[in-house]
This record gives sequence, C-alpha cells and structure tokens, in this order.
Amino acid sequence: MKSVLLIGMGRFGKHIALHLNQLGHQVMAVDHVEERIDEALPFVTSAQIGDSTNADFLESLGIRNYDVCIVAIGNDFQSSLETASLLKELGAKLVVSRAARDVQAKFLLRNGADEVVYPEKQLAKWTAIRYSADHILDYIELDEKHAMFEIPVPGDWAGRTIGQIDIRKKYSINIMGIKKNGRLELSVSPDMVLESGNTMLVLGQNKEIQKCFRI
Repeated sequence: MKSVLLIGMGRFGKHIALHLNQLGHQVMAVDHVEERIDEALPFVTSAQIGDSTNADFLESLGIRNYDVCIVAIGNDFQSSLETASLLKELGAKLVVSRAARDVQAKFLLRNGADEVVYPEKQLAKWTAIRYSADHILDYIELDEKHAMFEIPVPGDWAGRTIGQIDIRKKYSINIMGIKKNGRLELSVSPDMVLESGNTMLVLGQNKEIQKCFRI
C-alpha cells in the first residue's frame, strides 16, 4: 500500500483516485474547488481544499510523507508547473505530472516533475491501434518499440501446441498468457494446446507482432 498525494480533482484526477482506492492505496486529494473535493470524499482517505501553488499550504500537507505526488491539473498549465516545482522543492520523493503537449512535458521535467503522463495522447494511440484492426482486443505499450497485445488465436493455430507454432524462434514473440472464457491463464508451456475462441497475450517488438499477425 502506498501513500499518494493527488492534486487536481477534475475528471482525470477523479478517475485516478477511484482506481487508487480500488487498489487499496491511501489517497490525500487536493483541489481549490470545494465541490470537487466533496465528490471525491467517498473514495479518498482524506482531502483538503486549498491552492497548490501556495508553498505554505503544500508544506502543511507533509509532502515528504507521500510515496508519490500526482499533479492532475488539466486546464491551468501555469498552476501545474508551479505545483510540480514547489513539490520538488519541498522534498517530494516522486512527482508525476499531467501534460497535454510535448512542450508542456519539457517544462514540467525541467521544473520539478520526475515523470510525465499524457492521458489524451496515450488514449488516442490506444484507440487508433485497438480499433484499426478487427482482431486486436487490447494493447499495452511498454516502450517505443515493444508492446503487449491481446489477440484471438488464429484459425490455423487452433489445435496446435505453442511449441509447434514456435513464434518465439520465428518472430521473437512470447505468449505470456491465454484467456479462456474470460479467465486468464498465465502458466503457459510449449505443450499447451491453443483452442479456437480463446485469446492470447503476446509480447514482443511492435514490428514483429505486426508482421506475425498482419496488423
């Protein structure tokens, strides 16, 4: 369980808080709008109404006590930048900030943020890849060159074992799991027989996955 300071309780921040709560983490929510704080109360550990660009207010929160500080401010980049800078000055262990454009990411990384997330950009890429091919069910980008795809077992693979297909040798692709009737099986072996109607979690280089599955 981690202790998280979440600043900015708009739609993005609210979704983060909800998922952190489901994962069992402790969340301190901060926003300058009382209504947003009221809406977040059911799924955060504690909350404060205040201005995150005010150093005295931030210091009163005990910044050094949090494992991670997430700046989810979306419509006021100046406030986001000032908040990230103050958090780092006050001794934050890890500052993660939201960015909408590359230029914002550069400023944030130079002024306090340790890492930057692009919710719109990342979701746009996922949507483009997910819905541009009929047989991609899910997609997780690991870095610029590698990803994990959830793909139905191809018709000509059904009834054959993972060892017989041997895509690891041919394409350097690993089958990480098999999903049967909605249940994920991660204990895969070369002797496992692939069945029609099941889906596979495959991991490898994007170009090799695209070539293997004609994506």
